[in-house]
Amino acid sequence: MTTTERLQRIQIDPQVCGGKPVIRGTRVFVAIVLDALAEGLTPEQVIDDYPQLTLDDVRAALAYAAVLAWEEKASGADGMERGAP
Repeated sequence: MTTTERLQRIQIDPQVCGGKPVIRGTRVFVAIVLDALAEGLTPEQVIDDYPQLTLDDVRAALAYAAVLAWEEKASGADGMERGAP
């Protein structure tokens, strides 16, 4: 699956979860998936916690984060701090 195909699994719609990025067809925030992985959970453990997700959904969340990281680097996000959830 290509990055473009993975990113199609991410939905940003003002009518869904206030426009926050979610896994398409769910109300699971991309940020929740990324936080779980950052805390050390494996993709399989994330799927156990959110059975509506697939491995491709977890990979889509990572692909989305990678795209944002490249964009932030390009726009000079030095000193950026993580906001509170």
